[in-house]
Amino acid sequence: MNINKALFDKYNLPTPRYTSYPPANYFTESTSNEQNVEAFKTSNNENPQNVSIYIHIPFCAHLCLYCGCNTKITKDKEQIKAYVDTLLKEIDLLRPVIDKNRKISQIHWGGGTPNYLPIEYIIKIMNKFYDNFDFIDSPEIAMECHPAHLTKEYTKELVNVGFNRLSLGVQDFSDKVLETVQREKAKIPIGEMIDYIRSFEGVSVNLDFIYGLPFQDEEKYIQTITKAAELSPDRLAVFSYAHVPWLKKPQKKLEQYGLPSVDKKIRLFQAAYKILTESGYTSIGLDHFAKEDDELTIALKNKKLHRNFQGYSTVKTTGQVYALGVSGISQLESAYLQNTKNIKDYIKSIEEGKFPIEKVYFLNKNEKIIRAIIESIMCNMYLSYSEIAKQFNVSVNDVFEITKVDKNDLKVFEQEGLITINDDGIELTKQGQFFMRNIAAAFDPNMKDNKKSFSKSL
Repeated sequence: MNINKALFDKYNLPTPRYTSYPPANYFTESTSNEQNVEAFKTSNNENPQNVSIYIHIPFCAHLCLYCGCNTKITKDKEQIKAYVDTLLKEIDLLRPVIDKNRKISQIHWGGGTPNYLPIEYIIKIMNKFYDNFDFIDSPEIAMECHPAHLTKEYTKELVNVGFNRLSLGVQDFSDKVLETVQREKAKIPIGEMIDYIRSFEGVSVNLDFIYGLPFQDEEKYIQTITKAAELSPDRLAVFSYAHVPWLKKPQKKLEQYGLPSVDKKIRLFQAAYKILTESGYTSIGLDHFAKEDDELTIALKNKKLHRNFQGYSTVKTTGQVYALGVSGISQLESAYLQNTKNIKDYIKSIEEGKFPIEKVYFLNKNEKIIRAIIESIMCNMYLSYSEIAKQFNVSVNDVFEITKVDKNDLKVFEQEGLITINDDGIELTKQGQFFMRNIAAAFDPNMKDNKKSFSKSL
């Protein structure tokens, strides 16, 4: 993929990432625990019926300067224990409001550093789910792991308690880059760890990388991604570093080293794209890559790919998301419910028998239509007006009225080689794939007069 520099300059604007619609900065203050409970209960009568669980572990041994996540740097074992005890109580709060006939299809652990927890806490929480919920056959149980805290013994215990997908946050193989962003090095060489993970039948491994960090140049980044491809993980993610120092002040420190220019970021991504697609990986969405026989690749080919805050999923594993832990966002069919980001407030709320929800958003039908349109563009790189109209029992003309999309904007996208327009919708081109956030934004009426802050789209 050769990305047009002029188009990059034109479209590299603050734009939502669209991991949800509307984005999280549209959420408002929660006013009633009863209202939140009712939202959970209402979800029982909505689709998808599968249950997806997200568990947020905020704790880290120390801060990586690029981090944009909700983290807590601590070595306080008592604080960690109190948090885990509270998580277990939060599961007890959630269980009665979810229909017992519904099954868990996915559990995703994120952070922070989930594998910073002592393994006995992981086992205790997982057993709580096994004792209180039913699961589909072969659910996805995944964890985002920091290689600096991952040993073979710990990995074996994860597999024994049901984990079947481990995502290793490598970020870069350059020691210089890792030292600059204060990212601890892997305890066990990544290649050796991948081989060990693969020694367990049915366990998949992902590798995550970031481009746009200080001291990343094209030659060294090619070496990093070439090595990654040679290690042959099942999936890779190559994320663009989002520099938002107004939200995450430690990121400001990276400016003293110099961040890659726009031109350099383009070259870094193009190099990664070329290496990975020539190594047998299919490009998924904006920044993910999966092997040809991976279920994500198959779902993409069938235009059945889905997406939530935790990443891409298939029909089988897609579920309404119920989030546990600080800052976690439950993604229900008709509502988003975000937990407080403050650990003390989180513990206090659970102790009082209340869901620790701080922000909410309740979607109307029009917003659900826009969400489905954006998901189709962001996941499957196409949009069928008639399919959307049929799904929501509206007319095609209603779809245009609801989104307020400007057909002239679509014609410009087509002239620029980003989409093709047909009688029933649009298809993104390979070039358009890189600009999918901008294309999705054209169907977002909120962006007609946007006053919210977002990271740049590219």
